[in-house]
Formats: sequence, C-alpha cells, structure tokens
Amino acid sequence: MFTSQKAAKTIARKIEYGGERLWRFDDFRGLPPGAVAQTLSRLARQGKLERLSKGIYYRPRQTSFGKSMANPATLQKLLPKHGKAFPSGIAAAGLLGFTTQAPRQKEIATSAASLPRKLIGQGTILHTRRPPHWDSLSEEEAAWFDFLRHAGKTSELSPERTINRTIALLSEKGQFEKLLKSALSEPPRCRAILGALGEKMGKKPAMLEKLRDSLNPLSRFDFGQFITLTTAKNWYAKARSKA
Repeated sequence: MFTSQKAAKTIARKIEYGGERLWRFDDFRGLPPGAVAQTLSRLARQGKLERLSKGIYYRPRQTSFGKSMANPATLQKLLPKHGKAFPSGIAAAGLLGFTTQAPRQKEIATSAASLPRKLIGQGTILHTRRPPHWDSLSEEEAAWFDFLRHAGKTSELSPERTINRTIALLSEKGQFEKLLKSALSEPPRCRAILGALGEKMGKKPAMLEKLRDSLNPLSRFDFGQFITLTTAKNWYAKARSKA
C-alpha cells in the first residue's frame, strides 16, 4: 500500500530517470491518483516538468543552451499514444517530389483528436482525426493520401507532369497496391482520383471494384491537377471549366 509520501517519491524517481518524454496519469497506474496529480503539478511548479495540456506533462532535457524544446521532428517519439504525425500540404508534396517550395507555415496531419500546441508550435496548421489506419502508414504513404486529398493542387508541376510523375511513382514497388489496401477509409474524392489513376495504369477492373462501389455515382468531384486524366470522367470527375 502506497502512502502519499512514498508515492510522490516513486513518481519523482521514475520521472528523473525517464529522460526527455511525455508523462500522463496512465503512466503511473497502481499509484494513488491524487498523489500522481499533486506530484506532477508540484514538479511543474518547480520547473522540472512543463504542463502541455490537462493530464499531459513534458520532461525537457538540459542542453548547453538551456532546456530542450520538442519540435515536430521529435513528435513521433514523444507522442506515441496520440497517434502519428505526418507532413501535410506543401510539405507532403515536397516529400514526394512535386514541389521545391518551402511552406510558409508548418503543416501536419494526425489521427489524433489534438496535439499539444506547445510541442508542435502555435502557428502550425494541424489536421486532426485522420482515419485510424494512418497510424500504420509510412511517411510516404501518408504523404500520398494527403496529396490526393488535395487533388494534387500542392504540386508546382503542370497537370500533365503531375499525372506522369504520380503514375511513375505509384508503379514502383507495388506502391499503388499499398495505397489501395487503405483507400476505403479515405474521403470520396481521394478514392475517386486513386481509382482513375489505377484505371489509367491498366489495373484490372476487379482490383478497383470495391473502390468504385464505395462511390456515389451521382456525385461529382473536383480532380484538381488530375482533371486531364483520360479516365477522370469514368470516376465522376467534375467537368473542366471552359474559362
């Protein structure tokens, strides 16, 4: 049976030897909840922890320049229970080689409902609640879904070059098939564009059947940079503007 004093010492010792990381109430199961809350709050007042949000604390490490500050590069290691964080927008397009632009603002996507602003930065554009399957994606696969969600509009290439590069990259190492496995959880436009690309790449109709059946045939989608795909109309693309 833990006394409050003994529990406080156990918590403080665990944090001291835990290094740079996040701490939550769940990390101290088996200890009195009141003692956990009081100890974490006390360590925050002492400057040993930084309170990020309700029930979430960050333990910095000491550097020659003072206390460390977590950044998106370390977010993946520091937030394992929040869901993965991936580049989004222009950053995702850049990862895939569709642009050399540097984004004016950091932009990330995550399956989590939120991420602590003190970790990712107040000015970061955050897209939350991506489908749970994103947690099992590689950074490149997530970038593809993000790029297709934007209909390729984050590409600085012409529509023709965007399409050609997309098809070339998706033809490598079964990349298209990898995306297809998780595509049904993506928004309709993303599924439609992926289907049009698959048909253009010569994929068998049976492979694309579930993707097609998941779409409402009465819907029409903005294909963005992919509007010049010869198969776009087959996948319910909106007609191109004559302007």
